[in-house]
Amino acid sequence: MLNIIQGVIQDIMEAKTFLFSNVDELITQQKTLVGFKPSFVIAFASPEFFTEPQFLNTLNGLCINTIGCSTAGEVAGKQVYEHSIALVLVRFESNAYVRLYEETLPNMQSSFTTGQTLSKQIEVDKLRGIYVLAPGIDINGSALISGLLENLPKDVGISGGLAGDNGAFEQTHVLSPTGVSSQKVVAIGFYGDKLHFGYGAHGGWRSFGPSRSVTKATENQLFELDDMPALDIYKRYLGEYAKDLPSSGLLFPFEVLDDDGEPTGLIRTILGVDEQTNSLILAGEIKETHYLRLMHASTDDLIDGAAKAIGLANSKPPTSSTCLAIITSCVGRKLVMGDRVEEEIEEVSRQLQANTTISGFYSYGEISPFHDTTHCKLHNQTLTMMLLRELI
Repeated sequence: MLNIIQGVIQDIMEAKTFLFSNVDELITQQKTLVGFKPSFVIAFASPEFFTEPQFLNTLNGLCINTIGCSTAGEVAGKQVYEHSIALVLVRFESNAYVRLYEETLPNMQSSFTTGQTLSKQIEVDKLRGIYVLAPGIDINGSALISGLLENLPKDVGISGGLAGDNGAFEQTHVLSPTGVSSQKVVAIGFYGDKLHFGYGAHGGWRSFGPSRSVTKATENQLFELDDMPALDIYKRYLGEYAKDLPSSGLLFPFEVLDDDGEPTGLIRTILGVDEQTNSLILAGEIKETHYLRLMHASTDDLIDGAAKAIGLANSKPPTSSTCLAIITSCVGRKLVMGDRVEEEIEEVSRQLQANTTISGFYSYGEISPFHDTTHCKLHNQTLTMMLLRELI
């Protein structure tokens, strides 16, 4: 059955979130969705749907500007779902518009050049913001972002996330104009002087144990800490949790410290292990000048982190009747919070204006600027948010 979570009809931007439990429900409501005449559509769905041809065919019929990705959980309204399809539809009322861009990611080592090539495609005239979806495995997320930043204006914010597959870490999917792929990076460029963006990112994790020097690392592969094999040290910390790597690594990320041992605000998640080289594959790059320290969190810590994220994103809200909030939160947070996971979304909703449409997904990496600036970073174990308003 179709569940319309939120929607406001005004003489400015209209945004709605729709939730479906299967493809048949989506097909049944296709006419209603097309009738909304969206400017763009984003689909967040469980990975099994991306192998169904009817799913892709139906989405392609909704709007020419449709993208999406597989998830580790879908966000719609104040709730978190699993094994469902969450669609967010947005219609602009001003002269605002979007353009879609995509690029193939051949392998993890090509992450920087893929981002760089993608950024060269993006038209920068009247560009106000970018939303990016990328594969969740076999990727160096921070290198991808560094490549994207090479050719883009510094005052343009980039947000988005890395796709998930319900914590299996086997295969993720991205929907772009050319179809579904496990190796595509897709971006929406937002254009028009009436569009306003806000960004927030915060974790809520706590560090513990000693900080250890990164003595050997190549991009996002960590070989040694304090001149000892990184995987051996990490397994020793994890104890009985080590047998469930890499998924158990979501519970114990690393805090990144700078050359002086001071926190950078970045967290790095373990995406994989290499038993042959005794190394860890992280979601983003680290430097041999950095220090790392293990982290853990309670549910209350993470909910507090979510509150701080929305406080940053909503620090300078303009006068507007309608707002779209796209949330990207890490699957590691979802695992820690368990049955209380919806509380972080409820906290976000509580602090937003009443007629805000909320959508999003649980990811393998979060892309967002820091502190409501446009300085974009790859985050892990973090709740990030993009707020979009159209001001007329």
